[in-house]
Amino acid sequence: MIKALIVIVFVAILISLGRGFAGLMSAERGSRKVVNALTVRIALSILLFILLFVAWSTGQIQPHGVVP
Repeated sequence: MIKALIVIVFVAILISLGRGFAGLMSAERGSRKVVNALTVRIALSILLFILLFVAWSTGQIQPHGVVP
């Protein structure tokens, strides 16, 4: 359940990134699209961090070492 929620939040971050890029590329002067997309992306990133921490602390996900 929490893994699916993590994936959904990550996809929402990517969508917000795309919306910010589209707002940046649009010719509208004085538009707040980029600022709004950045605000949403920051909030979603904080939520993702919290979800990852909760999933790790409850044992639902396990970190693993990178073997060279």
